[in-house]
Amino acid sequence: MKTNPVCEILNIQKPVIQGPLSWLTNANLVASVSNAGGLGVLGPSAGLNAQTAASSPKDAADKMREEIRKTKALTSKPFGVNIIPRPKDDIWTEPLLDVLKEEGVKVVVYTGYGEDVVIPSLFEWLKKEDIKIIYRDINPSPKNTILAESAGADIIVATGFDEGGTLPAKALGTFSIVPLIADSLKNIPLLAAGGITDRRSAKAAHALGASGVFAGSVFISAKESPVPLSIKEKIVASNGLDLLLFRTMPDYYRSLPGELAEKLLAMDKAGASNEAIGEAMGGTLGLRIGMLEDNSKKGYISLGTGIGSIKSIKSVAEIVDELSIKE
Repeated sequence: MKTNPVCEILNIQKPVIQGPLSWLTNANLVASVSNAGGLGVLGPSAGLNAQTAASSPKDAADKMREEIRKTKALTSKPFGVNIIPRPKDDIWTEPLLDVLKEEGVKVVVYTGYGEDVVIPSLFEWLKKEDIKIIYRDINPSPKNTILAESAGADIIVATGFDEGGTLPAKALGTFSIVPLIADSLKNIPLLAAGGITDRRSAKAAHALGASGVFAGSVFISAKESPVPLSIKEKIVASNGLDLLLFRTMPDYYRSLPGELAEKLLAMDKAGASNEAIGEAMGGTLGLRIGMLEDNSKKGYISLGTGIGSIKSIKSVAEIVDELSIKE
């Protein structure tokens, strides 16, 4: 059997990477994914809630250190941490990089957002520290893919409009973006993201040129996920047709129906600006309120369009096994 390049690069058994998911990850979920043979990833607010939310860059880095140590206590397998660098006025990344170096984290999901997000000096630093780089641009294109590969990315993620969370500016589905990005690569493998929730969609991703999958919504529904059971039951009971799509900062979001989501949709239809809708949405705080607290009056429930294939609440190990398609 041909060796899977994603597994080789990351030293994992199954080419399944759990998306960072902001507030919706913690040490238990991440360690469970890694112990199942995939790669768990701690999101920017991993393990935090309303009472423990970070108040400063140093505080955020210190709290990430705590969650990294909790994860290391639960698994000896590789896991990753999400970084979201900015080319200007970035006060958050440097303290976090110090923590990654000191704690021996060997994989990052480097989320590119905006202009000039492929920062060569940062890639050089990560390579010097022997940290593997999974590069994921919010707005994937052949241009930024070529830049990231040239800068030293080890793996690229092609994200389709089918995903949950912050959506790409172009409404290009996973079936379209994956082969487009795959054809832009020279020597490194590709992960597909967006709407991948079962074996059928994982097989389709591989057929389109991906060597693995980058999945989020299906892990939110897992037994080990920190979201309450009520949210998991809503996921199982819903499908992509139930989701509301609205413009906001930076471009689009979608959510299951709820008082806030319906208000945001109405604002969009009435011609409100993305900035006004983003302010009403509350940014990622609205995600925490909607999904960790199950409060759809003041928060939103963001999911990808593939939720219709999530038929039950499964263990992380079952999910990783179902999504694992080796080359």
